[in-house]
Amino acid sequence: MKNNKNLKKILSPLPTISVSLLNSDLANLKQTVELVERAGVRLIHLDIMDGHFVPNLTFGAPVIKCLRKYSGCIFDVHLMIENPQKSISNYIEAGGDIIVVHFESVSRKQLLKIVSLVKKFGRFVGISIKPKTDVEKIFKYLPLVDLVLVMTVEPGFGGQKMLNNCVSKIKILNKYREENKLEFLISADGGINEGTIVEIINSGCDVPVVGNAIFSDKNFTKKIRFFNSLTKKLKFDNKKY
Repeated sequence: MKNNKNLKKILSPLPTISVSLLNSDLANLKQTVELVERAGVRLIHLDIMDGHFVPNLTFGAPVIKCLRKYSGCIFDVHLMIENPQKSISNYIEAGGDIIVVHFESVSRKQLLKIVSLVKKFGRFVGISIKPKTDVEKIFKYLPLVDLVLVMTVEPGFGGQKMLNNCVSKIKILNKYREENKLEFLISADGGINEGTIVEIINSGCDVPVVGNAIFSDKNFTKKIRFFNSLTKKLKFDNKKY
């Protein structure tokens, strides 16, 4: 997917879920991405962990490259890694459409270079913050990015309970976006389920990331359709959309 429009236009109507594969059956990723797409998903969230920036280890660019052949979904690549500037081109070349780096993993100079590089390749760029990071620290970068990912749990493991105090960051970002007439999307990741997704979206989240709440159900395609229906209903209930 080339960056010939802004991300908001491409993903409209919003909100829309991004399905995280972290808690799926990793031995059957090809089948999973095909079933997820057939269930009506447009965004697949890929958590890249290096065992250093976060304590867990998942997969890397070669897996993304393999999956790219079997899915037309937008690949939302979340880099939870140290020194992402050293390998970011690998994730772009593998087929990542949205490349999200952690504010805490890079220097300010490196972050600006990453934003420039991702856009040079014609892809979308996002910035993510951990629960303990003050959202105001990223304000100066918001005109430059396409998406902000608010971690609503400590990154590194799926299936955690959402930290309610992180919801306030979504509200702050949404207010800042409206006041400054910016176009970046707001995403949230961690502990999002049938109960918490309503508050998340009503707070201003455009792209809630849902993983464990989907793949904990044996019939996960049915669960995806439920979340798709729910976000569609919330779109019409919420005046901001």
